[in-house]
Amino acid sequence: MAFGVHDHPFYRPLWRRIAIVVTTLLWAAFEFLIAKDGLWVVVSSAVFFYSAWAFLLNYKAPPET
Repeated sequence: MAFGVHDHPFYRPLWRRIAIVVTTLLWAAFEFLIAKDGLWVVVSSAVFFYSAWAFLLNYKAPPET
């Protein structure tokens, strides 16, 4: 799957999109609180914010087929 493709039917259920966002949030929290590696804090935080924007704030369900 290409980067930036958010209309795949896999992402249709809300619980999957929330699970992705929560997983990236936990990754960012781990890097910030435990690993304390600045580069990975930035990377994981960026992935979290992008996934929250793409899967929760800006998500448009694909048309039914």
